[in-house]
Amino acid sequence: MGTVAAGEGAAVAILNRNQPAFYCVPAQTYEALLERLEDMELNALADERANDPVVKVTFDEL
Repeated sequence: MGTVAAGEGAAVAILNRNQPAFYCVPAQTYEALLERLEDMELNALADERANDPVVKVTFDEL
């Protein structure tokens, strides 16, 4: 935990024989990363559907 605390809120790489074994990422940073990834996925879906035909319906038809 001392190594993680030394990162002062930044991600910390834990090395094994000078190779990254894993990264410790603060919860707030991880949550922001997941939210950004979800936004990217939704944007890609919106871009994919941008040229789909538009079908107009009324509330009564729903």
